Amino acid sequence: MAVSLEFLASPSAFLTEAGEHLAQDSVLSTVVATMAHRGAAVEQRGGDLPPDDWWLVARSVGADGAGEVVGVAMRSAPFAPRPLFVLPMPQEAAVALAHALHGRGEEVLALNGALPATQVCADELARLASRKATVAVHSRLHQLQSVVPPRVPAGDLRPATYADLPLALAWYAAFFVDADQQAGRPVGTHAAEVPPPDEMLRRIASGDLWIWEVDGTPVHLSALNPPSFGAARIGPVFTPPEHRGRGYAGATVAALAQIALDAGATPCLFTDQANPVSNALYARIGFTPVVDMANLVLEA
Repeated sequence: MAVSLEFLASPSAFLTEAGEHLAQDSVLSTVVATMAHRGAAVEQRGGDLPPDDWWLVARSVGADGAGEVVGVAMRSAPFAPRPLFVLPMPQEAAVALAHALHGRGEEVLALNGALPATQVCADELARLASRKATVAVHSRLHQLQSVVPPRVPAGDLRPATYADLPLALAWYAAFFVDADQQAGRPVGTHAAEVPPPDEMLRRIASGDLWIWEVDGTPVHLSALNPPSFGAARIGPVFTPPEHRGRGYAGATVAALAQIALDAGATPCLFTDQANPVSNALYARIGFTPVVDMANLVLEA
Protein backbone atom coordinates (compact mmCIF):
# COMPACT_ATOMS: atom_id res chain seq x y z
CA MET A 1 0.00 0.00 0.00
CA ALA A 2 1.26 3.47 -0.89
CA VAL A 3 0.66 6.07 1.81
CA SER A 4 0.95 9.81 2.24
CA LEU A 5 1.78 11.52 5.54
CA GLU A 6 0.58 14.97 6.63
CA PHE A 7 2.05 16.64 9.73
CA LEU A 8 -0.23 19.26 11.28
CA ALA A 9 0.67 21.84 13.93
CA SER A 10 -2.96 22.55 14.83
CA PRO A 11 -4.99 20.00 16.81
CA SER A 12 -8.15 21.68 15.51
CA ALA A 13 -7.03 21.09 11.93
CA PHE A 14 -6.11 17.52 12.86
CA LEU A 15 -9.61 16.89 14.22
CA THR A 16 -11.09 18.26 11.01
CA GLU A 17 -8.95 15.91 8.92
CA ALA A 18 -9.03 12.81 11.13
CA GLY A 19 -12.13 13.19 13.32
CA GLU A 20 -14.20 10.72 11.33
CA HIS A 21 -11.39 8.16 11.51
CA LEU A 22 -11.01 8.65 15.28
CA ALA A 23 -14.74 8.32 15.82
CA GLN A 24 -14.84 4.92 14.09
CA ASP A 25 -13.24 3.39 17.19
CA SER A 26 -13.48 5.97 19.93
CA VAL A 27 -12.16 3.64 22.64
CA LEU A 28 -9.03 2.76 20.70
CA SER A 29 -8.54 6.44 19.84
CA THR A 30 -9.13 7.71 23.38
CA VAL A 31 -5.67 9.13 24.13
CA VAL A 32 -5.15 10.87 20.78
CA ALA A 33 -8.73 12.17 20.68
CA THR A 34 -8.60 13.45 24.25
CA MET A 35 -5.29 15.23 23.70
CA ALA A 36 -6.45 16.71 20.40
CA HIS A 37 -9.66 18.04 21.93
CA ARG A 38 -7.67 19.45 24.85
CA GLY A 39 -5.27 21.18 22.45
CA ALA A 40 -8.15 22.48 20.33
CA ALA A 41 -9.66 24.02 23.48
CA VAL A 42 -6.36 25.85 24.10
CA GLU A 43 -6.51 27.17 20.53
CA GLN A 44 -10.09 28.35 21.03
CA ARG A 45 -9.03 30.23 24.17
CA GLY A 46 -6.32 31.94 22.17
CA GLY A 47 -3.60 30.16 24.10
CA ASP A 48 -0.19 29.12 22.81
CA LEU A 49 0.56 25.53 21.88
CA PRO A 50 4.03 23.99 22.26
CA PRO A 51 5.89 24.82 19.03
CA ASP A 52 7.27 21.32 18.52
CA ASP A 53 3.96 19.46 18.87
CA TRP A 54 2.55 17.76 15.79
CA TRP A 55 -0.39 15.62 14.73
CA LEU A 56 -0.05 13.14 11.88
CA VAL A 57 -2.61 11.90 9.38
CA ALA A 58 -1.67 8.89 7.21
CA ARG A 59 -3.72 8.30 4.07
CA SER A 60 -3.78 5.62 1.44
CA VAL A 61 -2.70 6.73 -2.02
CA GLY A 62 -4.48 5.48 -5.10
CA ALA A 63 -4.30 6.27 -8.78
CA ASP A 64 -6.41 9.39 -8.24
CA GLY A 65 -4.36 10.70 -5.31
CA ALA A 66 -4.67 10.59 -1.52
CA GLY A 67 -7.55 8.51 -0.25
CA GLU A 68 -8.96 7.52 3.11
CA VAL A 69 -7.28 8.03 6.46
CA VAL A 70 -5.57 4.78 7.48
CA GLY A 71 -3.77 5.86 10.64
CA VAL A 72 -2.87 8.71 12.98
CA ALA A 73 -0.10 9.57 15.42
CA MET A 74 0.90 12.53 17.56
CA ARG A 75 3.82 14.05 19.40
CA SER A 76 2.35 16.24 22.12
CA ALA A 77 3.73 14.80 25.36
CA PRO A 78 4.88 17.67 27.62
CA PHE A 79 7.39 15.46 29.44
CA ALA A 80 10.79 14.10 28.40
CA PRO A 81 11.61 12.32 26.19
CA ARG A 82 8.40 13.41 24.45
CA PRO A 83 7.33 9.96 23.19
CA LEU A 84 5.31 9.59 20.03
CA PHE A 85 1.83 8.09 20.38
CA VAL A 86 0.94 5.81 17.49
CA LEU A 87 -2.46 4.31 16.75
CA PRO A 88 -3.05 1.31 14.44
CA MET A 89 -1.87 1.88 10.89
CA PRO A 90 -0.62 -0.32 8.04
CA GLN A 91 2.97 -1.47 8.25
CA GLU A 92 3.83 0.71 5.26
CA ALA A 93 2.56 3.80 7.10
CA ALA A 94 4.47 2.96 10.28
CA VAL A 95 7.70 2.51 8.33
CA ALA A 96 7.04 5.71 6.34
CA LEU A 97 6.52 7.60 9.61
CA ALA A 98 9.91 6.42 10.89
CA HIS A 99 11.60 7.57 7.68
CA ALA A 100 9.80 10.92 7.74
CA LEU A 101 10.91 11.61 11.31
CA HIS A 102 14.46 10.57 10.52
CA GLY A 103 14.43 12.86 7.50
CA ARG A 104 13.12 15.76 9.62
CA GLY A 105 16.00 15.29 12.02
CA GLU A 106 13.74 14.58 14.98
CA GLU A 107 15.37 12.65 17.78
CA VAL A 108 12.94 9.97 18.95
CA LEU A 109 13.87 8.09 22.10
CA ALA A 110 10.46 6.70 23.07
CA LEU A 111 7.13 5.66 21.55
CA ASN A 112 3.80 4.66 23.06
CA GLY A 113 0.77 3.19 21.41
CA ALA A 114 -1.01 0.24 19.86
CA LEU A 115 0.72 -2.90 18.71
CA PRO A 116 1.98 -3.87 16.21
CA ALA A 117 2.20 -0.42 14.55
CA THR A 118 4.17 1.15 17.41
CA GLN A 119 6.67 -1.72 17.40
CA VAL A 120 7.09 -1.51 13.61
CA CYS A 121 7.74 2.23 13.75
CA ALA A 122 10.12 1.84 16.71
CA ASP A 123 12.10 -0.93 15.03
CA GLU A 124 12.57 1.14 11.87
CA LEU A 125 13.54 4.25 13.84
CA ALA A 126 16.03 2.16 15.79
CA ARG A 127 17.52 0.76 12.59
CA LEU A 128 17.88 4.22 11.08
CA ALA A 129 19.49 5.62 14.23
CA SER A 130 21.64 2.54 15.00
CA ARG A 131 19.72 1.98 18.22
CA LYS A 132 17.71 -0.85 19.76
CA ALA A 133 13.97 -0.72 20.45
CA THR A 134 12.97 -2.23 23.79
CA VAL A 135 9.56 -2.51 25.45
CA ALA A 136 9.63 -0.68 28.79
CA VAL A 137 5.97 -1.12 29.77
CA HIS A 138 3.36 -3.55 28.48
CA SER A 139 -0.10 -1.99 28.83
CA ARG A 140 -3.60 -3.03 27.85
CA LEU A 141 -6.66 -0.96 26.95
CA HIS A 142 -10.02 -2.08 28.37
CA GLN A 143 -13.61 -0.99 27.92
CA LEU A 144 -16.83 -1.59 29.85
CA GLN A 145 -20.44 -2.02 28.73
CA SER A 146 -22.11 -2.41 32.13
CA VAL A 147 -20.88 -2.13 35.70
CA VAL A 148 -20.69 -5.13 38.01
CA PRO A 149 -21.15 -3.33 41.36
CA PRO A 150 -18.31 -3.95 43.83
CA ARG A 151 -18.65 -3.76 47.59
CA VAL A 152 -19.02 -0.20 48.83
CA PRO A 153 -16.45 0.79 51.47
CA ALA A 154 -16.78 3.46 54.13
CA GLY A 155 -16.76 7.05 52.94
CA ASP A 156 -18.08 8.92 49.94
CA LEU A 157 -17.02 10.01 46.47
CA ARG A 158 -16.87 13.73 45.75
CA PRO A 159 -15.50 15.99 43.00
CA ALA A 160 -12.10 17.46 43.72
CA THR A 161 -11.98 21.15 44.64
CA TYR A 162 -9.37 23.86 44.24
CA ALA A 163 -8.21 23.08 47.79
CA ASP A 164 -7.23 19.59 46.56
CA LEU A 165 -4.68 20.96 44.03
CA PRO A 166 -1.53 20.18 46.09
CA LEU A 167 -2.84 16.71 46.86
CA ALA A 168 -3.73 16.04 43.21
CA LEU A 169 -0.28 17.09 41.98
CA ALA A 170 1.45 14.95 44.60
CA TRP A 171 -0.73 11.90 44.00
CA TYR A 172 -0.37 12.11 40.21
CA ALA A 173 3.41 12.00 40.63
CA ALA A 174 3.16 9.20 43.19
CA PHE A 175 0.98 7.17 40.83
CA PHE A 176 3.76 6.78 38.26
CA VAL A 177 6.41 5.99 40.86
CA ASP A 178 4.09 3.42 42.41
CA ALA A 179 3.30 1.85 39.01
CA ASP A 180 6.98 1.11 38.45
CA GLN A 181 7.51 -0.19 41.99
CA GLN A 182 4.51 -2.54 41.86
CA ALA A 183 5.66 -3.90 38.50
CA GLY A 184 9.22 -4.44 39.74
CA ARG A 185 10.65 -1.90 37.29
CA PRO A 186 13.20 0.83 38.06
CA VAL A 187 11.44 3.99 39.17
CA GLY A 188 11.29 6.39 36.25
CA THR A 189 10.70 3.69 33.62
CA HIS A 190 7.15 5.01 33.28
CA ALA A 191 7.37 8.75 32.59
CA ALA A 192 5.59 10.91 35.16
CA GLU A 193 2.78 12.51 33.16
CA VAL A 194 1.85 15.15 35.74
CA PRO A 195 -0.11 18.12 34.35
CA PRO A 196 1.18 21.58 35.31
CA PRO A 197 -0.80 23.34 38.05
CA ASP A 198 -2.82 25.52 35.67
CA GLU A 199 -3.91 22.48 33.66
CA MET A 200 -4.73 20.57 36.85
CA LEU A 201 -6.88 23.51 38.00
CA ARG A 202 -8.76 23.41 34.69
CA ARG A 203 -9.39 19.68 35.16
CA ILE A 204 -10.67 20.33 38.68
CA ALA A 205 -12.92 23.13 37.40
CA SER A 206 -14.27 20.79 34.69
CA GLY A 207 -15.12 18.11 37.23
CA ASP A 208 -12.60 15.62 35.87
CA LEU A 209 -10.94 14.75 39.22
CA TRP A 210 -12.66 12.78 41.97
CA ILE A 211 -11.74 12.05 45.58
CA TRP A 212 -12.92 9.23 47.83
CA GLU A 213 -13.05 10.65 51.34
CA VAL A 214 -13.50 8.97 54.72
CA ASP A 215 -14.37 11.16 57.72
CA GLY A 216 -12.92 14.20 55.98
CA THR A 217 -9.69 12.44 54.95
CA PRO A 218 -8.96 11.89 51.23
CA VAL A 219 -7.98 8.26 50.66
CA HIS A 220 -8.16 7.86 46.89
CA LEU A 221 -8.00 9.91 43.66
CA SER A 222 -9.20 9.03 40.17
CA ALA A 223 -9.77 11.06 37.02
CA LEU A 224 -12.55 10.76 34.46
CA ASN A 225 -11.64 12.46 31.21
CA PRO A 226 -14.40 14.19 29.23
CA PRO A 227 -15.84 12.00 26.47
CA SER A 228 -14.13 12.22 23.09
CA PHE A 229 -16.19 10.78 20.23
CA GLY A 230 -18.18 8.82 22.81
CA ALA A 231 -15.37 7.28 24.89
CA ALA A 232 -14.52 8.46 28.41
CA ARG A 233 -11.15 7.36 29.79
CA ILE A 234 -10.61 6.77 33.51
CA GLY A 235 -7.15 7.33 34.96
CA PRO A 236 -4.97 7.72 36.79
CA VAL A 237 -6.36 5.61 39.64
CA PHE A 238 -4.35 6.04 42.83
CA THR A 239 -4.71 4.92 46.43
CA PRO A 240 -1.83 5.69 48.83
CA PRO A 241 -0.29 2.51 50.28
CA GLU A 242 -1.64 3.13 53.76
CA HIS A 243 -5.23 3.13 52.48
CA ARG A 244 -5.11 0.11 50.16
CA GLY A 245 -7.08 -3.07 50.50
CA ARG A 246 -10.30 -1.36 51.58
CA GLY A 247 -12.05 -1.20 48.21
CA TYR A 248 -11.69 2.53 47.51
CA ALA A 249 -10.28 2.07 43.99
CA GLY A 250 -12.92 -0.41 42.92
CA ALA A 251 -15.77 1.68 44.28
CA THR A 252 -14.44 4.86 42.67
CA VAL A 253 -13.78 3.32 39.25
CA ALA A 254 -17.20 1.64 39.25
CA ALA A 255 -18.90 4.93 40.15
CA LEU A 256 -17.03 6.89 37.48
CA ALA A 257 -17.75 4.20 34.89
CA GLN A 258 -21.44 4.49 35.72
CA ILE A 259 -21.27 8.29 35.38
CA ALA A 260 -19.80 7.82 31.91
CA LEU A 261 -22.43 5.24 30.95
CA ASP A 262 -25.24 7.49 32.19
CA ALA A 263 -23.86 10.24 29.96
CA GLY A 264 -24.03 7.90 26.95
CA ALA A 265 -20.26 7.31 26.78
CA THR A 266 -18.21 4.11 26.86
CA PRO A 267 -15.84 4.02 29.84
CA CYS A 268 -12.33 2.77 29.17
CA LEU A 269 -8.99 2.58 30.96
CA PHE A 270 -5.44 1.32 30.68
CA THR A 271 -3.81 -1.29 32.87
CA ASP A 272 -0.20 -2.23 33.36
CA GLN A 273 0.08 -5.88 32.34
CA ALA A 274 2.73 -6.34 35.03
CA ASN A 275 0.20 -5.50 37.76
CA PRO A 276 -2.14 -8.50 38.21
CA VAL A 277 -3.96 -6.87 41.13
CA SER A 278 -5.33 -3.95 39.13
CA ASN A 279 -6.09 -6.14 36.11
CA ALA A 280 -8.14 -8.50 38.27
CA LEU A 281 -9.92 -5.61 39.99
CA TYR A 282 -11.10 -4.02 36.75
CA ALA A 283 -12.15 -7.38 35.33
CA ARG A 284 -14.39 -7.92 38.37
CA ILE A 285 -16.06 -4.57 37.74
CA GLY A 286 -16.77 -5.54 34.13
CA PHE A 287 -13.90 -4.20 32.03
CA THR A 288 -12.80 -6.36 29.10
CA PRO A 289 -9.58 -6.11 27.03
CA VAL A 290 -9.59 -4.22 23.73
CA VAL A 291 -5.98 -4.12 22.52
CA ASP A 292 -2.46 -4.55 23.81
CA MET A 293 -0.25 -1.48 23.83
CA ALA A 294 3.32 -0.74 24.82
CA ASN A 295 5.75 1.98 25.82
CA LEU A 296 9.01 1.48 23.95
CA VAL A 297 12.40 3.13 24.37
CA LEU A 298 15.20 3.44 21.84
CA GLU A 299 18.52 2.65 23.47
CA ALA A 300 22.05 3.07 22.17
